[in-house]
Amino acid sequence: MSKVLLVVNPSAGGEKAKVFEQQAKKKLASLFEEVVVKYTEKAGDATTFTREAANERYDSVFVMGGDGTVNEGISGLAELDYRPTFGFFPLGTVNDLARALGMSLDPEEAIRRLDIRKTKPLDIGKVNDQYFMNVVAIGTIPESINNVDPEQKTKWGKLAYFISGFKQLTETTFYDFRLTVDGVVQEVKSSTLLIGSSNTIGGFESILPEARVNDGLLHLIYLKDQSLLDTLVAVPALLSGHSDSSENIGYQTFQDLKVELLDSDTQLSINVDGDEGDHLPVKIRILPSHLDVYY
Repeated sequence: MSKVLLVVNPSAGGEKAKVFEQQAKKKLASLFEEVVVKYTEKAGDATTFTREAANERYDSVFVMGGDGTVNEGISGLAELDYRPTFGFFPLGTVNDLARALGMSLDPEEAIRRLDIRKTKPLDIGKVNDQYFMNVVAIGTIPESINNVDPEQKTKWGKLAYFISGFKQLTETTFYDFRLTVDGVVQEVKSSTLLIGSSNTIGGFESILPEARVNDGLLHLIYLKDQSLLDTLVAVPALLSGHSDSSENIGYQTFQDLKVELLDSDTQLSINVDGDEGDHLPVKIRILPSHLDVYY
């Protein structure tokens, strides 16, 4: 008997969340013999629920919520021997993975257009013991992103991250990084490093135009800045998109990366899919075509 889990973040989607949930349950009931619904109450619940569903050999799992809920749902399945096909209905502020997959950002349309005959393999990134679907961000601007509160995100959407980032520009710190890229060591001075697994970062779909969700690669892009003036020139260049290095931007693809600071006394935390992560040093690698996803 075909069985599907729907994990719902009840705080996502605003006042219409309950309506979307009912529509999603009805759609899934038309496609699967049994639909089980669970609700998140705290961080980590979606990871627990999807891992339990995998252990119980569910055919598919779906999550309904923002990027954080999607990340948690996928994290529950990562590196298990049996991984159900994954699906989601976007109710978030940015919805990076939905953008990267070409899905509708309108929840009603995404539910209506679901076709379980359409799946594709999805790469998953791993940073230390944490998984990511979109981006690991390191440096001054990501540090300010860690300080964006939920009310700002609700009010300004994806612009909240850049408003916070630009407020911090006058206090920009430039770091000396040691990067070990697929075994090759290099030193880079920069305020900001971004490691993306798809073309979409923070809702901007042009930053990594060559990146695909299943190309088997992670994409490193960073500002070549050593002064505030450099940063003011490099940020617009970053947003315009790159598939190669330039005067202001560094770019390369990889499968395995270690990021550390030359100054071991400096502490710097990373940002993983919009949430604060570990302190440097970190190891980052790709799990290619690791999960089948509905799109």
